[in-house]
Amino acid sequence: MTRAELTEKIVAIRRKKKLAWRQIAAELGPNSPIYYTAALLGQMKLSQSEAETAGRILGLDEDDVLLLQEIPYRGSLPTAVPTDPLIYRFYELVQVYGTTWKALIQEEFGDGIMSAIDFEMSFDRQPDPKGDRVKMTMTGKFLPYKQY
Repeated sequence: MTRAELTEKIVAIRRKKKLAWRQIAAELGPNSPIYYTAALLGQMKLSQSEAETAGRILGLDEDDVLLLQEIPYRGSLPTAVPTDPLIYRFYELVQVYGTTWKALIQEEFGDGIMSAIDFEMSFDRQPDPKGDRVKMTMTGKFLPYKQY
């Protein structure tokens, strides 16, 4: 089984069992539900105990549990420009504000990047009388470019 096939299997089982991603994540361990959901969708790897717990919750076989522990080939979007409206909005944010984020971050920190490896992210529902809002927080270690 490929990792993409396992992802499809996990999504189908979750749907059939009527499990929420946060519900599964709460049983897997202490890490973020975002990380665990990304792992179950094929973008991160799980530890042995986390993978075994996922296997128990989802009824996965031994090979599936082992595959959840492998380092994945990351990047799951089917096209260069995403077509899903929600994902496209993130792409649009980068298109519109990317150069601004770059200018402001590098003005504050210097020549470098924000790590997506040493990274944390959370999101919350923020009540608003005009319609609830999505509040996302991302923090990543700043990695300066070095001269050599």
